[in-house]
Amino acid sequence: MNDDLPACPKCSGEYTYEMNALMVCPECGHEWAPATDSGAESGATGERVIKDAVGNVLSDGDTVTVVKALKVKGSPAGIKAGTKVRNIRLVDGVDGHDIDCRIEGFGPMQLKSSVVKKA
Repeated sequence: MNDDLPACPKCSGEYTYEMNALMVCPECGHEWAPATDSGAESGATGERVIKDAVGNVLSDGDTVTVVKALKVKGSPAGIKAGTKVRNIRLVDGVDGHDIDCRIEGFGPMQLKSSVVKKA
């Protein structure tokens, strides 16, 4: 029954099973997403690719430009389209906010990659 399921990348256990969108190893308790079929080595070191609004791949330290006006809670004025944001960091944020940055005049905040483009 488990012939077609991959072995655990952490302990190489063969009794893995599927639980919703994850694979689970009952021997060590490791959970992972079966996104790659290229083996345990590349699956363990694989990184999430974050793209901007036009499809360019983003990385830490990039400079991006906001492509649409954004409202900011607690501020009478929002962030205007065309605002440059320097030295971004890619994070696993909440509700799709995957860029951590500091914007002059607003301070630290998180942005969605779908509202910026690489400068």
